Amino acid sequence: MSKDQAIGGAIFIVCIIVAVGYLVTLFYPDWLVTVGLLGNTANVQFWVIAVPVFIAFIAIMFIGAWIGWTMATTPPPKPIEEITTEMEEKKEEMKTEESTEAEMPETPKKKS
Repeated sequence: MSKDQAIGGAIFIVCIIVAVGYLVTLFYPDWLVTVGLLGNTANVQFWVIAVPVFIAFIAIMFIGAWIGWTMATTPPPKPIEEITTEMEEKKEEMKTEESTEAEMPETPKKKS
C-alpha cells in the first residue's frame, strides 16, 4: 500500500466516523445529555445543525472572495485584433526567413 492510499484510507475512515457521529447526534441527541457534555436535547440539535451550516457558509464566502481576488488581480487578456496581427507578423517573418535560406547556396560538405 502506498503512502497516498494510506492517507486516503485514513480520510475515508475519519469521514465515516464523523458522518455516523453526526447522524446519531442529530437524531438521538440524548446520548450527549446523558454523558453530560451538553445541557438539553434542543440545544444539542440546534448546534449540530448550526455548526455545519456556518462552516459551509464561510467556505462559500471564502471561495467567492478567492474568485473575486483572482479576477481583480489578473491582467485583462489582449484583444483578439492584437493577437491576430502578431500571428500574421510571425508568419511573414518565417516566410522571409525561408526565402532567404532558399536563396543562399549550400556549402559543399567535406568528405572524410
